[in-house]
Amino acid sequence: MRKLRVATFISMDGVMQGPGGPNEDRSGGFELGGWNVTFWDEALGGYMVEVMGESYDLLLGRRTYEVFAAHWPRVDDETGRYFNAINKYIVGGAGTDTSWVNSYRLDGDAAQAVQALKATEGRDLLIQGSSELIHALLAADLIDELTTLTFPVVLGRGKRLFDDGSKAGAWTLTRSRTNTTGVVVSEYIRAGEVPIGSFALD
Repeated sequence: MRKLRVATFISMDGVMQGPGGPNEDRSGGFELGGWNVTFWDEALGGYMVEVMGESYDLLLGRRTYEVFAAHWPRVDDETGRYFNAINKYIVGGAGTDTSWVNSYRLDGDAAQAVQALKATEGRDLLIQGSSELIHALLAADLIDELTTLTFPVVLGRGKRLFDDGSKAGAWTLTRSRTNTTGVVVSEYIRAGEVPIGSFALD
């Protein structure tokens, strides 16, 4: 069975919308696109390579897939060559253009389709961006590992990593590091039910 991993950029208040440029995702009137660009340094680039790993296929929602498909086929570096060679699985509906090489659309209910994909043989699945897809998979408790790259900004509004539908659960922090600009990279694995205690006096 494949593991399902998420690696996502978030603000301090949990917003993950439009990190890479002003026009990446303006839906809902979001006007702060490109909020993570100035915080990158060599160390953060190295952390990102480690987080993504050496062997994975991409699992993406429609909007993120369209952003990637417009960018990565034109990039001839290590990441671009890898992204172009691997399988890309898209949860996006019948109208989604899957012309980017090795792209496959998953039909039907998102959680059911991803659960079936996880049960197949193959590389682990890595999600980037794709907030609506992440919400569906968190609600269905299908995400095995979660890495957040938290940037030192508060955005106030926008699409967030967690919503009210996320299934309650505990996570174990397995690794954390910080770059020179204050970005905190935190890696988590699932750890079962939420542990409950009390500070109340007897």
